[in-house]
Amino acid sequence: FPENIELNVGGKYFSTSVFTLTRIKDSLLGRIFSGRQSELDKDNSGKYFIDRDGFLFRYILDYLRSKALHIPEKFDEIERLKMEADFYELEDLRQRLDRLTSGEISPKISEGGKHGYISLHIRSTFAFGRSGQADVNFRKLQRICVCGRVSLLKEAFGDSLNMTRDPNQNAMHYTSRFYLKYNQLERAFMQLHSSGFEIVSSEGGKTGDVASPKSDEEKWEHFTIYYFVRKPVIQNKREI
Repeated sequence: FPENIELNVGGKYFSTSVFTLTRIKDSLLGRIFSGRQSELDKDNSGKYFIDRDGFLFRYILDYLRSKALHIPEKFDEIERLKMEADFYELEDLRQRLDRLTSGEISPKISEGGKHGYISLHIRSTFAFGRSGQADVNFRKLQRICVCGRVSLLKEAFGDSLNMTRDPNQNAMHYTSRFYLKYNQLERAFMQLHSSGFEIVSSEGGKTGDVASPKSDEEKWEHFTIYYFVRKPVIQNKREI
């Protein structure tokens, strides 16, 4: 076989290397393009012809290249992609798709799908010394709650995330019930920055009924919300 292979899959054209097609040796394409199984027919232009779904083949080819599952956000062809994985005898891909539909794993989302928003919700006050001595007051955070898509929250905060209050931990689920295991606001900012998020807005105000507070801490109790965004990476499109 030549080093570069031209394919016609269901009327859609692809150009790839024989190395990519034989990367998973026991797959259907691995056997065909290593000479261990009879060759495919060719179309009128000399391209190897495969009578399968050309739209879904892009994900098959992407998997052969990276051995990772890259699918777009709100992808609704998973069941059909499972059928294609079975046809090409890609057992590991089929298992990943099964785990994805059961919510066990999250996909490495392509086409900018890993962008999104995360917000931090903090209820805090100021702690005072005896008789309200101003020189010993400091900020006192009760808890840092986080809101956003589960996959983004897990990526940004990892083991620092307490997820016990929300039983639905599907990757694409939006939650407002997670919170952090620590209460250092600066640490949360650093973790978000390390994951590519930047702050875009904030707001705050007083909480509850402060008409007759019982203590100085209740008098100064307030909330703050910080909004962070990770923008999609714009890439030039290219033919596969």
